[in-house]
Amino acid sequence: MHMSVRGVIAATLLAGSALAATPAFADEADAPKEFTVTGSAALTTDYRFRGVSQSGGDPAIQGGITISHSSGFYVSTWGSSIDLGSTYGSTEVDLFGGWTGEVSSGITLDAGLLYYAYPNGHVGHAEFFEPYASVSGQVGPAKLKLGVTYAWDQKALPNFYTGKKDDNLYLYGNVDVAIPNTPLTVSGHLGYADGSLAPCYYCNADKTGIDYSIGASMTLFGPLSASVSYVGVSGPSQDGYTDDTVVATLTASF
Repeated sequence: MHMSVRGVIAATLLAGSALAATPAFADEADAPKEFTVTGSAALTTDYRFRGVSQSGGDPAIQGGITISHSSGFYVSTWGSSIDLGSTYGSTEVDLFGGWTGEVSSGITLDAGLLYYAYPNGHVGHAEFFEPYASVSGQVGPAKLKLGVTYAWDQKALPNFYTGKKDDNLYLYGNVDVAIPNTPLTVSGHLGYADGSLAPCYYCNADKTGIDYSIGASMTLFGPLSASVSYVGVSGPSQDGYTDDTVVATLTASF
């Protein structure tokens, strides 16, 4: 029933390079930037969060902005149109912040806290927090990423079968392989959920589940890129929510 670090998890956050000492006579414009601002706007055929549609199987408009400091700390916001009933309304806004940087040769850590908000939903019954952490690195042509999120017991995370508060653990792995001499990147994702956000929200006995995707993305021109992915989840298939589907996304970045 929810979003991404997105999807989405999934946004990629890059810290600016560290400030370097410069001679007093150097042009100020030559100094590394202390703060950088990046963002994106996207149109997707279906907003899938960990394999489950948040837009009722319909298209969604999305966008985000990130402010990064040269130390590696960042703050960000990301939003999407959704279709999850009166409790959550028609808009999801994620606020998050953390730190990212190289912790060992070729190994990058990204860790922080994410807050899911639903401003035109039932305020106080929909919002929740979720800490996250991931490590990533390059192995030949492949970029590998392993991550974990954990949301403790909160009002917005009930067991939808019993109505009692529940927590949620999510483990995932991503692989991205750039195809040499082409603008194409092939990607794969596998995730495992245990708790209230497992794909089968209303199941009684088994509150675990797996989601997966495989797809490709490419730069079209300038800041414009496109991606296509086949997305699926374990458990019962509900049309427009947990059925396997193909998702296409057009993104403009700045």
